[in-house]
Amino acid sequence: MRVLVIEDDAAINDVVRRKLAKRGLSVTSAYSGTEAQLHLDAAADAGAFDIIICDLMLPGIPGEELVPLIRASHPSVPIIVISAKDATADKVLLLGMGADDYLTKPFDLDELAARVEVQLRRSASVAHGAGEVREAARDAIEHGPLRVDPSARMVMVEGREVSLTKTEFDMLALLAASPGRVFTKRELYESAWGEPYAAQESTVAAHISNVRSKLKPYGADGLIQTVWGIGFKLS
Repeated sequence: MRVLVIEDDAAINDVVRRKLAKRGLSVTSAYSGTEAQLHLDAAADAGAFDIIICDLMLPGIPGEELVPLIRASHPSVPIIVISAKDATADKVLLLGMGADDYLTKPFDLDELAARVEVQLRRSASVAHGAGEVREAARDAIEHGPLRVDPSARMVMVEGREVSLTKTEFDMLALLAASPGRVFTKRELYESAWGEPYAAQESTVAAHISNVRSKLKPYGADGLIQTVWGIGFKLS
């Protein structure tokens, strides 16, 4: 499994590289956004890297610009952002841009390694068709103008495809599998990540907000309703 670590601090980059290498991962280091882009452009296909760890304060192309570029060119590769920025607004913004997880500096190396393993397991689960959402609903689900196809991992609104990240798709698929049922943030998190709930509430809310934003141009954002104090449901 190949990891691209994008971090301009050589000491942090090196310690992360050595930690992940001990877990049996092949690590490529980049020390600027521009160098990272060169590694990505040189990749033969989207599967060249299995996961990307990206800092925000980068020379060349900053992380805030690099994350959307990576997501556009490598839509299925998990991205973990590491940054000294700890404001909720920053986390929500990056998750909305396509990041799959966010870890604030200074961080524990064991926690980073654990989050990397979670993302890799999720990717493997999707690749082998064994995700929890697939078990819940194997056939395409149609709800009003919305069509969610777990087998193809595709979302359509009145025949037009909506591009979602893995996390966004898994959350929407869970909601679509049981319209009207209220799912807690814990349930949505554990379904999407396949792990016990271990995140701030804003993490789930940010992903749901991003799904709504992507459905809005098609007039379908109102299908996802917030149930205050509990979670979300598909109306």
